Amino acid sequence: MREIQVSEITKLVKEHCIKANKILPCDVECRMRKACETETSPLGKEILKDLVTNFEEAKNIDVPICQDTGMAVIFVELGQEVHLVGGSLNDAINEGVAQGYVEGLLRCSVVSDPLRRVNTNNNTPAIIHVKIVPGDGLKITVAPKGFGSENMSRMKMFTPAATKEMVMDFIIETIELAGSNPCPPMVVGVGIGGDFELCPYLAKVALCRSTDEKNPDPLYAEMEAELLRRANETNVGPQGFGGLNTCLSVNIETYGTHIAGLPVAVNIGCHVTRHSSFEL
Repeated sequence: MREIQVSEITKLVKEHCIKANKILPCDVECRMRKACETETSPLGKEILKDLVTNFEEAKNIDVPICQDTGMAVIFVELGQEVHLVGGSLNDAINEGVAQGYVEGLLRCSVVSDPLRRVNTNNNTPAIIHVKIVPGDGLKITVAPKGFGSENMSRMKMFTPAATKEMVMDFIIETIELAGSNPCPPMVVGVGIGGDFELCPYLAKVALCRSTDEKNPDPLYAEMEAELLRRANETNVGPQGFGGLNTCLSVNIETYGTHIAGLPVAVNIGCHVTRHSSFEL
């Protein structure tokens, strides 16, 4: 049994909250640069150049890429042979988020109660997902999620009679309804299967997958490519002003489901789809 001090988790969560908000993942950065080259709309091209300049300058002067530094979503893959010592895992993660947002001078956007709306002033509580995996390792992904894009997400409980085409139409409809609100070009995470609560989780997991990595199942890999093509034909374009680049990627994650259901969730990410991981 391997022991890990939760203080190490706090320290690294703090560091990666700051890093994720200031440095765009390499795959998303590359797709943004490529979008600048492929965009045919003059206005769209200028907007994309400005967005690229923005994330370059954020890195150069050490400031967040976006003023909305998001709600901290934390994915934990905990080895079943790990013994955490020195305190609670959830407390350690929330302390790391608090330190990262306060000491990193990141905008604190979380309220303690959804109706009373009182700001906690340290961006906690975080959203924490824990998955038990084989082995004695620990991997944590910090994924700050802004709500301009989060608010554009949707879920639908299809009947099993729904066709693949109907599912794809729903995803494209969601992208079109989102329009300029999620600051396109978007990264689109899609969850298919599971049940009511698992399906949106799958969509959020999909947002954290590299845009260079396609679904290993050829059926869903083909759907990802077709959805990306269709999304970029909507003419929503960069920041909603029209053009070829509405989406940078569409990522699909799936899970088994009940014979009577077909849940589908779409989680929209903006052009600053952020995530940073570490392992212990």
